Amino acid sequence: MTGAPDRPQITVLDAGGQYCHLIARKVREAGVYAEVRPSDTPAAALAGRRGLIISGGPSSVYEPGSPSVDPRIFELGIPVLGICYGHQLMAHLLGGVVQRGDKGEYGLAILEQKDAGRLLDGLPERHQVWMSHRDTVTALPPGFRLLAATSVCPIAAMGELSRNFFGVQFHPEVVHTVHGRQILDNFLFAICGCRRDWDVRGRVPELEARIRTTAGDRKVFFFVSGGVDSAVAFTLCLRALGAERVTGFYVDTGFMREGETEFVRELFERLAPGAVRIVEAAPRFLSALAGVCDPERKRRIIGDEFIHIQQEILEGGRFLEGRWMLGQGTIYPDTIESGGSGQAAVIKTHHNRAPGVQRLLEAGLVIEPLSSFYKDEVRAIGRELGLPEELLERHPFPGPGLAIRCLCAEAESAMERRPEGWLAPLRSVGVQGDARSYRAVLVLAERPAPELETRAADLVNRIPGINRVVARVAGHAPLERLRVRPATLTEERLARLRRADAEVRAISHRSGFDRRVWQFPVVLIPLGERERPDSVVLRPVDSVDGMTARAVLMDRPLLDEMAAALLAVEGISAVFYDLTHKPPATIEWE
Repeated sequence: MTGAPDRPQITVLDAGGQYCHLIARKVREAGVYAEVRPSDTPAAALAGRRGLIISGGPSSVYEPGSPSVDPRIFELGIPVLGICYGHQLMAHLLGGVVQRGDKGEYGLAILEQKDAGRLLDGLPERHQVWMSHRDTVTALPPGFRLLAATSVCPIAAMGELSRNFFGVQFHPEVVHTVHGRQILDNFLFAICGCRRDWDVRGRVPELEARIRTTAGDRKVFFFVSGGVDSAVAFTLCLRALGAERVTGFYVDTGFMREGETEFVRELFERLAPGAVRIVEAAPRFLSALAGVCDPERKRRIIGDEFIHIQQEILEGGRFLEGRWMLGQGTIYPDTIESGGSGQAAVIKTHHNRAPGVQRLLEAGLVIEPLSSFYKDEVRAIGRELGLPEELLERHPFPGPGLAIRCLCAEAESAMERRPEGWLAPLRSVGVQGDARSYRAVLVLAERPAPELETRAADLVNRIPGINRVVARVAGHAPLERLRVRPATLTEERLARLRRADAEVRAISHRSGFDRRVWQFPVVLIPLGERERPDSVVLRPVDSVDGMTARAVLMDRPLLDEMAAALLAVEGISAVFYDLTHKPPATIEWE
């Protein structure tokens, strides 16, 4: 089934949460057609739905202008499920109490069931859930029962069974809530009485038809990266419009991995001989980023420089004399974390949403055939298109490339000894309570171990001002001798990161570890000694779509082999291991 049913059975009301569209996707995965609408959609427009879900969001219910819902939705006789902020909003609107928590919960927590209340039917009394909040419901609305709690959150799930209103503080839609699928199924089928009317397979003909409608008689120009998203989007447009109307350019920014340009050249020659041209632009990007340390500025400069190069290529090729559109492989997480979903907070500016691209979007000159899909769905579409597995199974790689894995610093500063570990004078991007954070990194002296994974989650929840915890694997000097030193993006540092990344990829592939993880960023940080000014952070994670991720630990012999190879790279002082899940940290550091 490729077309959408006439009416969605479930509407997800978007309160600005990072996982809003992930909820709708999980509902569709269950075979039920769902749509996303703004949280303040009038109740009259929602009549006839079998159920409503209110998403999470970064706001507090007491803040002026915070997202709300039409209170009359609670008079429609339709089951309602509130998730995270939606749970708090439901409690607030129906007479409960919401208070600012003493400490937030970000990441894994253990849910203790008090009353199944149909929503939790069939679940163990204790099981793992995924939290990302600070505010909590502290008093139930009239008529509600307490269904479950955690050690930090006294009302983690509640229900008013006579009207089928339910709220959960955790996120059942993310993969790390172990029984999240069953909770959603209980709501969809046992409570809402939904029928299965949706299948995510067989979408290629529909997507090609949409491309033809959107493009009209215009040509489409892609700037491909060699990653899954841009290659699938390019191939879709190629099939929909024909080779004479689709042209691709690969811009070598100088931030590519070792051997990347050669891989891309060979890949696209097999897919579409002569359709993609290589553009060498490394000196331009390095010059534009000279002296820039702020991660958001780096992303914006890279995005704008892409636009400048695109414009020059289009003008130089006389393409602008005809009608054209810019094609992009943007997928859902790119738009959501860039604040593109309703009232969602900006976590990081994606290069596909840089100001230059925004201007083209506003002019209606961008086509993004995959903007409603997640990474695993894009891979499924790619398989339907017949793309090779060597492409589809590649780990995701950010558009700005190694530029956002090479951290910079403006001033020299020392590590600060704390009771829990060492506070590194570095900051990284995180997502806490559905909002962006830019905070310090805590360094533990112990080597990575399963017990440290649990401790890392607790430390982020307990210590204000951090969003990431790393463990020291090995190094040429003890932690107290390491300092953050002034550093920018230079050819020398990028070459150092490129070599470190290549070592990690080679060992991961040879050992099979790369098949155990979804992505494996290697990050260069300006922390070290004067003769060895940088260190490497290993960041292997498991995920489904990048919206949430769990740090994956490596076996000791493999980690030792990798650390030895990295410490042999010139200029590398130490090797660290990122223990932090997403949330509270993003997968990338910038």
